Amino acid sequence: MKVKLKLTRGMTAPEYATPGAAAVDLRAALEEGETLTLAPGERALIPTGLAISPETEGVVAIVAGRSGLGVKKGVTLSNSIGVIDSDYRGEICVGIINHGEEPFTVARGDRIAQLFFLPVLHADFLVTETLDETERGAGGFGHTGVK
Repeated sequence: MKVKLKLTRGMTAPEYATPGAAAVDLRAALEEGETLTLAPGERALIPTGLAISPETEGVVAIVAGRSGLGVKKGVTLSNSIGVIDSDYRGEICVGIINHGEEPFTVARGDRIAQLFFLPVLHADFLVTETLDETERGAGGFGHTGVK
């Protein structure tokens, strides 16, 4: 799949770290020498200097958190995941939140999130009064237990 890139803020194109990598890292496009420190509980929107145009229709770009930041620092995406629609042409920005107990500092070029692509299916919604029966039915919210 080909994806056109528009780079701003002096950033370079993202690259896959290994041949088996599913995602590319998104980096903070802060000004040179600028840092941003998030106190515990604080959120920020960080620019990446990257805008995209997938040449394939029917795809979505997904912004996901980096597992190391989440596990080691408590820093995750503020909206769980980011959905970049195939027709969005603006700069990708990443909302992060510090769930940790210590301040977290971001500097220019730091890897703050990751980006991957998935196919999209559009639903043909059919309004009905009843739904087909299943073994699960309406059971939810832990109805199968923990073990």
